[in-house]
Amino acid sequence: MTAGLVALTACSGQPEPRAPEPAVASAPPVTYDGSGEPSAAVLALVPEPATTVLVTDFDEVRAELGMDSVTSASAPPDRADFWEAADAGAPLLTRGRLRPVDERLTQEFGFGAADVAWEATFSGGASGWVLRLRDTVDMSDVRRAVEAGVGPLAGGSVRAEDRLVVSGVAAPDQPNWAGLPELESLVGHKASATYIERGCLPGDAGTVRLQPLAAYSVAFSSTLATARLGQARTDLFDRLALVGELPLVDQALTDGVADPSTGRIGFHLVDPVRAADLALRRQLPFAVCAP
Repeated sequence: MTAGLVALTACSGQPEPRAPEPAVASAPPVTYDGSGEPSAAVLALVPEPATTVLVTDFDEVRAELGMDSVTSASAPPDRADFWEAADAGAPLLTRGRLRPVDERLTQEFGFGAADVAWEATFSGGASGWVLRLRDTVDMSDVRRAVEAGVGPLAGGSVRAEDRLVVSGVAAPDQPNWAGLPELESLVGHKASATYIERGCLPGDAGTVRLQPLAAYSVAFSSTLATARLGQARTDLFDRLALVGELPLVDQALTDGVADPSTGRIGFHLVDPVRAADLALRRQLPFAVCAP
């Protein structure tokens, strides 16, 4: 009898009883924490079946435009100037959910579109939206507007402790995006807007061999765009090369630099509005699926 068999056999010749394996408790869903950057904070509110999240940080947009003092209390021409500048030169992935009812909100409820710190929408297998109000807003006024069903606030729910108005978000006991490991390195970075998608894009990579892509994000500022595809990728340079083959992309995003260790591709942002539109239309060739 070999030593190995001796080690696996009891003295009686019968197999030793195995102790029962301890039960493994499933990790509870991650709860919302508003202290982080919007692209990270919102994940705990996004139901797991969703496939795409769009985040616009209006506080950051105002700061980059040099108009961070604009609120609903500002003169109407000042508010109009901000929205005009944002529409013309900022990478808005969402365009201000409260804008269609801004005048009514400011006159009747004391807050408006210029008081939204950031907002997000999600779609795919689940859809909904999130508004985070600035700290100066009286959430009781927001609650009155929601209860009155003003425009896009109809059907929303107020979470006053978090300064949020939400619709369609994950319940506290439901799986959400914050528990998905493939997203950990893709979010949480300061940006005017962030596009996040689980999965990859249809497209033709030709004979280039690409790694599978589980998820990606694109963070936009006024002058830079950073695509994140996950850490330690060997196909970043090949994916970057696909960008130059599409003139429309090259007119919005130039001077691409790839960093395989971090899975990032950085671009100079020539046209923020066009670049955001390319993301929304899912026309970013570096995110195509592997052949």
